Amino acid sequence: MKILSKTLLGLSAAGLLAAAMVSSPAKAENITLRIASGHSPAVVYAGLMKNFFQPELKKAVEARTKHKLNFIEGYSGSIVKVYEVFEGVQSGIIDLGGFCYCFEPSNLKMHAFQVMTPFGTTDSAVSLKVAQDVYKDFPLLTSMFEKKFNQKLLAIISDAPYHLGTSFEWNKVSDLKGIKIAGAGLNLNWLKYAGVTPVQGSLPEAYTGMKTHIYEGWIMFPSAWVNLKLYEPGPHYTMIGFGAITWHALTMNKQSWAKLPKDVQGVMMDVAKKFEEQTGSANVARYKTDVAKLRGGLAKVKDLDPGVRQSWAESLRDWPGEYARSLEKEGLPAVAILNRVLESAESHGHKWPVRYKISK
Repeated sequence: MKILSKTLLGLSAAGLLAAAMVSSPAKAENITLRIASGHSPAVVYAGLMKNFFQPELKKAVEARTKHKLNFIEGYSGSIVKVYEVFEGVQSGIIDLGGFCYCFEPSNLKMHAFQVMTPFGTTDSAVSLKVAQDVYKDFPLLTSMFEKKFNQKLLAIISDAPYHLGTSFEWNKVSDLKGIKIAGAGLNLNWLKYAGVTPVQGSLPEAYTGMKTHIYEGWIMFPSAWVNLKLYEPGPHYTMIGFGAITWHALTMNKQSWAKLPKDVQGVMMDVAKKFEEQTGSANVARYKTDVAKLRGGLAKVKDLDPGVRQSWAESLRDWPGEYARSLEKEGLPAVAILNRVLESAESHGHKWPVRYKISK
């Protein structure tokens, strides 16, 4: 388990008490929930939490039940940092949290399954459908939150396609060798296996990291390059097509959930499902807009030569199988899950540049 920051430790005692009070008992008229993300609402999924999930839930609860609903917001790491959200929900410091699996490599080893199959679909809505297929066929991915981590999975969250922004122009993978490039969690392997130097990063410090040359590039989706002005220290944006990845989640503390009136629980699940779908469709719409903004003068955008892209994909050919076998040794059905990812993506029209062979 990670060691919580001093800020989070300081909130723990008060937070646990707040969690006990925050969700009203069944007969109460007013419900207040603490909702947080380490990311700012400028990041698409966090923006959807604030501007879609919250108002939709409040409206639906107050229209369909006798209860009133309010939120205490903690975006941009104001309550929990990006790497503390999962544990913040688990401990009850916050009731609801949105976070990336990339910050939980030990707790949620199997949940980043689309990262383990790079160069997947670049359509966020299709990425979500693939993930939904996998979660349906492997219910342990959902039940694990409740059985091991004291929280209820409300929604999985899709991202826009990942490409590569850099401070310099490049044309082939060898141009990147010896250069520090940032990523998060498992997608660092997309760099490592191609011979590029990977550096763990997080969006809240991305601009500073680029500006001070801690690293010279980021595996990142266009919305972050636009909204966080990463085009200033990184004026070159190369369209590679690593894939749109569904590897964020919105979860709720189990005790907070249990204290909600049953009718409110039903409404929350309905709205959470709509929110989940929005993370796919909204990212599709935003992707087109953000790429257009980058191409419109914010950055020098280049489509990677197809041969270079194919070569990069070839360099990752063996990694999914190797990684799956290492997870199998820990009792996780990684081989079956990754093969389901491959098959589901193909059923939704995706053609893999390299058809990974994943077996025990």
